[in-house]
Amino acid sequence: MAIVVRLDLVLAHRKVRSNDLARAVGITPSNLSLFKSGKVKGVKFETLDAICEYLDCQPGDILERVPNTTKKQARRSA
Repeated sequence: MAIVVRLDLVLAHRKVRSNDLARAVGITPSNLSLFKSGKVKGVKFETLDAICEYLDCQPGDILERVPNTTKKQARRSA
């Protein structure tokens, strides 16, 4: 299983710059960049809520679960 961060798409759709979002939610631009790239192991619900409030979206608009098909295929063939 993988969680894919789609924040770039939401930002582009809403024509919001990353620096503006970072400033509005109170995180550093570098931390926001790490989040956008999926290189973080977690995010505070408080931060996620602030992002969603600012962008007028739902967490599911930003995060997507993508099943790992390789594991499923291995279990079926076993």
